[in-house]
Amino acid sequence: MRDLGVGFTYLLKGQRWVARHGRQYGFGLVPGLLTLVLYAAALVALAVWGEDFVGWATPFADDWSTPWAGLFRGFLTAVLFALGLLLAVLTFTAVTLLIGQPFYESLSEKVDRDVSPDGTTPESGLPLWRELWVSARDSLRILLRALVWAVLLFALGFVPVVGQTVVPVMGFFVTGFFLTEELVAVSLQRRDVDLRARLALLRARRTLVWGFGTPLGLAFLVPFVAVFLMPGAVAGATLLARELLGEEICEGDTAEAAEEENAAS
Repeated sequence: MRDLGVGFTYLLKGQRWVARHGRQYGFGLVPGLLTLVLYAAALVALAVWGEDFVGWATPFADDWSTPWAGLFRGFLTAVLFALGLLLAVLTFTAVTLLIGQPFYESLSEKVDRDVSPDGTTPESGLPLWRELWVSARDSLRILLRALVWAVLLFALGFVPVVGQTVVPVMGFFVTGFFLTEELVAVSLQRRDVDLRARLALLRARRTLVWGFGTPLGLAFLVPFVAVFLMPGAVAGATLLARELLGEEICEGDTAEAAEEENAAS
């Protein structure tokens, strides 16, 4: 249970780091704002034309008596929008990270350099196009895993009592796990840690991951909050990655002294 608190602490430390580095925070807001516009447009379209789509997809209900056809299609429309919203939450981080790869890569490097004992940061040595390809490929693989969980949890939601109590809680923990994976990937990819190894690291410290990702996933449900928390989430995930790999984290005066010494040399 201690790891739950440690994970949450890293989330807060990431937010504090960007608060102290205002320029990096503003720089990190750009990808989130772009993604927000895209997702808002998609959700508005789903809200406007979702009912028409459900009607087109269920022609067998045309001959049903009133009010059953309306109730059935209304239920499916609500489910469709709920699934769209869940998918948006699950994929927002992945899409934002893909769009903002250069932004968040730079932010993560600065955090690594700031907390490293010697003021250095690991570098992948890969060209940008290769990093984008690896990020997109891994994000798609994570998305498929998340979709499997989403369908499973949706089906379990129809189980009486359990579906209204246990399943929503499970959903938040699953969302937190995948959110964390996407965020730590920015830092771990620079260390040549592939997807399989990343998942093994995260599964070995599940409570640590949940402590970081689950509160973040809950916060992301609030409109617009994800945009403003993303830079700090990337910073916190960089610190979390160092924890997972057992790398030393220097904070405060020690980190600043190391940075100054590195700059002087």
